[in-house]
This record gives sequence, C-alpha cells and structure tokens, in this order.
Amino acid sequence: MQHHDPSTRLWTLSFISLTLCSFLLFLNLQMLLSAFPSYVKNELSGSDLSVSLVISVFAVSAMLTRFLTAGLMRRLNRNVILLVGVAAMAAITGIHTIAHSVESLLVMRICYGVSFGMASTVIPTLVSQIIPRARMGEGIGYFGLSSSLAMSIGPMIGLNVMKQSGFGMLSVISAATVLLIFPIMLISRSIPPIPVKEANAGARAAAVSTATTPSFSSRLLFPALLNVILSVTYSGLLSFIALYGESVHLEQVGLFFLFNAVTIIIIRPISGKIFDSRGHGAVLLPAALCVIASLLVLSYAADLPMLIVSALLYGLGFGAIQPTLQAWMLRLVPQEQHGTVNSLFYNSTDLGVAGGALILGAISTVTGYAAMYRYAAEFMVVFLLLYVGVRYFSARQARKAELAA
Repeated sequence: MQHHDPSTRLWTLSFISLTLCSFLLFLNLQMLLSAFPSYVKNELSGSDLSVSLVISVFAVSAMLTRFLTAGLMRRLNRNVILLVGVAAMAAITGIHTIAHSVESLLVMRICYGVSFGMASTVIPTLVSQIIPRARMGEGIGYFGLSSSLAMSIGPMIGLNVMKQSGFGMLSVISAATVLLIFPIMLISRSIPPIPVKEANAGARAAAVSTATTPSFSSRLLFPALLNVILSVTYSGLLSFIALYGESVHLEQVGLFFLFNAVTIIIIRPISGKIFDSRGHGAVLLPAALCVIASLLVLSYAADLPMLIVSALLYGLGFGAIQPTLQAWMLRLVPQEQHGTVNSLFYNSTDLGVAGGALILGAISTVTGYAAMYRYAAEFMVVFLLLYVGVRYFSARQARKAELAA
C-alpha cells in the first residue's frame, strides 16, 4: 500500500497508533489534574495556593525536562527515552495515594512532571517526522485531536471517578490508561526510523548556528507567546471550574469538558485545512473571539444551558488556535529541528497553565471565580491585539523592503 504515493499519505499505521498513544498520555494527565483541586482542599486541607502549586510545580518540571529531552534525543535512542518516561508515569500515578500531605504530593508532582516531559516530547517529534510537509496543518490538526480530546473528556472522567469511588481508584485507572501505550507501540511498530539528516544535524547545526539562530528563535517566539496566553485561559478552567461550579451551585459542571470536546472534534480538521490553504490569520482571529465570548458567558453562567454555550464556544476557539500555532511553528523550521520546536510548543502550553494557575488563583482570591473568568477573557483581548499589531508591523516592514529593493 505504501507505493500509493507515500509522499502525501497521512493515515499510516504509525500515524494512527502514535496519535492514540498521545491520547492515552494526555488522558492520564487530565484525569488527575481535574481531581487535584478538590483532593488538595478536602483530603489534604490545602489552600487555594496549594492547589495552584500542585498544578504549577508539575508544569515547571515538565518544561525543564522537555528542554533536556530535545537535546537527549540527539544522543540517546528515542524509543528508550519514550519507554522510560511512560513506565515512570504509570508507576508514579499508581502511588499518588501514599502522599498524605501537600508537601509529599508536590514531590510526586515534580517526579511525574519529569516523566511526562520525556514522553510528551518524543511522541509529537516522531509524528511530525511522518506527516507530509504539504499536509502539516491538517496532520497536526488530527494529531492534536488526541491531546484536545483528552483535555476535554479527561477532566470529566476524573471528576466523576473521584466523586463515585475516590482518589485511590482514580490513581489505579489513570495508571492503567498510560500502560496501554506499551501494547500499542509493540503491535503497531509505530516508531519511524531516525531521519537521515538528523545523523549529521549536530555538526551542520554548529556550523550554521551563528547565522540562523536569531531568525530561528525570534520567528518561533511569537506563536509560542500566543500559545502561553491561550493556555492561561485553559488553566482557569482546569484549576477552578469544579470550585466555581460549587460556588454557583452548578451540579454538572464537568459537562463543560464534554461539550467542549464536541466542537474541538468538529473544528480541528477544518481549521488545519484552512491553515494549509489560507494561512494562520484566517483561523486565529475568529477563534480568539470565540474564546473571549466563551469566558464571558461562563462568568455569568447560572444554569446548564449557559454552561453548554460557553463550552461549545471554548471548544471552537481553543480547538482551532492550538493546532494552528503548532503547525505554524513546525513550518518555520527544517525537519531535524522539529524536536526542539515541539518541545518549545508544549513548554509554552505548560508555562501558560502554570502561570495561569498562579495568576488566576491570586485574582480569584480577591474577586471570586466569576470575575476571574472575566479577567481571563482580557488575556485573549491581549492575544488579539498582539497578533493584529505584529501582523500590521510585519506587513509594513515587508512593504518598506520591497520599496527599497
């Protein structure tokens, strides 16, 4: 079947199984994350600050690990890094319940962050090497569905299992989820060979680094910054929506994540194709407006219909923006730098989640949760202004350069 024009084939066995592995990885993460706020407050008698810290220390340790992993992948076998990361994640997930204080839980979250950082750098790098370049937006759109879907149904499963059976059962189910990656990897043999270029990339990178590093980093930093801002708003949902639901007596607040998943599944492939044909502006501007509208509706949500409208809007916006930013970044660099770019992209997500948990946590202590979501909407206003401003400035520079030529 490979001879069917392998250069543009997207749906290979490797692509499907790596996407599934990514889903399981993020599902494990999200099931646990959503349950922590109430677990820390109710079981460990922690404060709002403790809740923010449990989410932030994980994100920071994952970020630092990703930078190291991107470098390690040039020296060590990628399969080994991936399997060690997954095995450690499963083990640490299973023993979360032995943490009987906020301090011991924080130590576990740091160890978990390290193992998650390893696995979540290798998988996207493998995937970006098997997506045809001309279909990068579409391919990353479908692949990114794995983490978006996990972000949407994971919290709902986590909150429900926690409610019905407690945190111990949740740890067991989450550990089993991530262990499924092993049979999938073995059966599908989904790890592609290392690109030929990568073997001598080190020497060549050293030779050209002085010439290319500034443009490489500065062009990537802008989409990464936009992703940080978007992730701050997501952090507000992840960290505080369960507590917000309690404060306004919204029983089924976990349903936010289910309806959010519905529009993410619909918009992801569409936004990828729009990006491939019309560029990032056509996706980012309307999607940012959807996120702003969603957060404002949520801040006034007094009943289930309003919660559902907010969730559908958030899924549309978030589900379109994230893969577009990632595909935009991958398009800016040659294939052998995809590991570094994916590391930067996921780090920018974690930086937003960690920073958001602390900033929005501090705001909510002063204003309450409803007003905090209105402040979160203002982050997306900044996102829009930055994007439009930089686009305008770049267009002016390009025009000047043309006239000069």
